[in-house]
Amino acid sequence: MTEELDLPGQDSDAGSEEVVLTPAELIDRLEQAWMNEKFAPELLENKSEIVECVMEQLQHMEENLRRAKKGDLKVSIHQMEMERIRFVLSSYLRCRLTKIEKFFPHVLEKEKTRREGEPSCLSPEECAFAREYMANTETYLKNVALKHMPPNLQKVDLLRAVPKPDLDSYVFLRVKERQENILVEPETDEQRDYVIDLEEGSQHLIRYKTIAPLVASGAVQLI
Repeated sequence: MTEELDLPGQDSDAGSEEVVLTPAELIDRLEQAWMNEKFAPELLENKSEIVECVMEQLQHMEENLRRAKKGDLKVSIHQMEMERIRFVLSSYLRCRLTKIEKFFPHVLEKEKTRREGEPSCLSPEECAFAREYMANTETYLKNVALKHMPPNLQKVDLLRAVPKPDLDSYVFLRVKERQENILVEPETDEQRDYVIDLEEGSQHLIRYKTIAPLVASGAVQLI
């Protein structure tokens, strides 16, 4: 895996641009997205460009293996690497689908109120899945329970009924880029706000809401 790949990027000022990545860098980005998605309490920005590039890379690897000599040790090594990549990719996508099912009203509401130019949390396929899941849930509730209840109780507000992601939960992180003057909110009424600096390479246990923008920007990595 030595060829370079073009990964579409987004730039709000200059339109779209392409970021050239080696296959190793591409897999590293996939693993970072997987770890962040796995440990973040909310659904993060979709990384459909990375997913598509990884799937294309897996196809190239399969084609190369078909042309390789049978019994070559390199073939077995590449096959194991492909299985590892497939595991990470499928785990990442399953994690996102689990969050969509768990928080679907809030995910769709966030997508609905998203400002122009703001990154989307959902890929087109995930958005269609979330809408279908919500429609099926509403139909099921109506047929099983709501239609048997008094007229004034036959409506349910899913935004109120389904719990929101707990942004106050604590997460472990590793700092990739030094950050200064990070405002930390108090845990109790007796405490006051305070400011901390995050040194590159340091690890912390901190409230997710405090560092959510840093996760989005890639300045920190959830672990």
